[in-house]
Amino acid sequence: MGFYDLSKEERNVLVNKIDEGIKEDLISNKTKVVIEYFSDEDTYIRKTGYLAIGKIFYAEPKLQSTILSTLNNLLKSDVDKVRQTTINAAGEIGKFHFDKVQHFFDIGLFDKHHSVRNAVIGSVKKMGEKNPVPVLAWAQTYLKHPDKEVRREICHGIELRGRTHPQDILPLLKTLEFDEAKRVTDTLIHVLGQIAYKNGCLQTVITRLNNWKNHTLAEKALDEIVDVHERYKKFAVLTQQEAIDYIDANYIYFT
Repeated sequence: MGFYDLSKEERNVLVNKIDEGIKEDLISNKTKVVIEYFSDEDTYIRKTGYLAIGKIFYAEPKLQSTILSTLNNLLKSDVDKVRQTTINAAGEIGKFHFDKVQHFFDIGLFDKHHSVRNAVIGSVKKMGEKNPVPVLAWAQTYLKHPDKEVRREICHGIELRGRTHPQDILPLLKTLEFDEAKRVTDTLIHVLGQIAYKNGCLQTVITRLNNWKNHTLAEKALDEIVDVHERYKKFAVLTQQEAIDYIDANYIYFT
């Protein structure tokens, strides 16, 4: 039976059981229970496991060194799900203590399994939203990496911060405007669309795009921005037509 097959009350009981089981493991310097939950087939059980690590890390300072040591060991696991959940657990810590977990993402970016690399993207998103300065500084170091998948993953990972503070990530995105890999530029265009539909964001994005040299890519991004205002019209501040009117009035076309 999966996590969401349970009633709300049953889920609450299970969450408490997982929290307590993981805490007891850490106090005893064991990993049996942690591994059990980190390797569970149910995504939400694994999520409850890594959220438990985050809660314990902040609530029990005396266990912090044990938690970091445990996660370091689990990152070496042969089980993909364990490594994936370990990265997600490190992401919970990195929301406020990125310096303590940066090396997890340096390693996870190059994991052989896509689920672990995706966990890096997800973690960069949540850490960048809460703790942008060190996370974005770290991300910037990978934007010129020779591996196009690394560049793409970093581009995707910094998106969430950009939805509320596009000015923070636009300088990083600009370093990719002439990237030769289509997968990277496709992701770049996607991210530009995603950071342009919330309050005040379109103005910031258009102002910065006027300074980009790759006008062909910038105009593809404009098409994506217009489409996003229709696809996400329930969440967008402007209607699609208002977005079009703003772009036409403020973007300097070169074609």
